[in-house]
Parts: sequence; C-alpha cells; structure tokens
Amino acid sequence: MVPTDIKLQKSSRTLSLTYADGQTYVLPAEYLRVYSPSAEVRGHGKPVLQTGKLNVGFTGLAPVGNYALKLAFDDGHDTGLYSWEYLYELATRQEERWQAYLDELKAAGASRDPEVSAVKLML
Repeated sequence: MVPTDIKLQKSSRTLSLTYADGQTYVLPAEYLRVYSPSAEVRGHGKPVLQTGKLNVGFTGLAPVGNYALKLAFDDGHDTGLYSWEYLYELATRQEERWQAYLDELKAAGASRDPEVSAVKLML
C-alpha cells in the first residue's frame, strides 16, 4: 500500500500517511525511530532495544525510488529505509507494536526518557 499523501510535521514530531481508501495514520517520530528498519536497530537478527527516544524528532525525509522513504531523526539516526509495506504495517499495527515496546522497556528496566538511567540492584 503506497500512501497517496505524506506529511512530515516537525513541530508535532509526526508523520501522517493517507491512503487511497481515505484512511490517515499519524505516526510519532519516537515510534518510527524505535522501529527503524536499520541494521543498527534490527541488530542483524537480534533487535537492539532503543531507549531514551522520548524527545526525538525529525530533521527530514526523502523518497527512495518508488518503494520507500528515508527518514532522518534529530538524534543523528538516518540509515533506515522504510518500505511502503513496512510503513503500512507500522501504521495499522501501531497500538499493538507500541504496547510491545513499552512492555520490553519495562522488562529491561529501561526508559523512554533520555534523562533517566535505570539500575537494577541485585540484593
């Protein structure tokens, strides 16, 4: 599914995707950053939990051929190519994927906030 309209909104740190059926999805930069398809995040088969991305925003986007978008984030990350299929999956499964991420953060004792460092004490 290729979007018919794409809007990057830096002030609200969101990417809006509208499809031919009229459905519009609003994806936060943080969500897109933690689910980046890059090797840095995907970890070559073992995903690397992304922490401290609460305040991440966009610096830009660029089309890649007719098959993807390259998103650039203000934390310097810009290596993921978001295929149309992957963006549609992220859009339509946002609630489920976001909850899975929050659960993973909690299990790891990690935080979305870059100002918070969690330490587990073994007593």
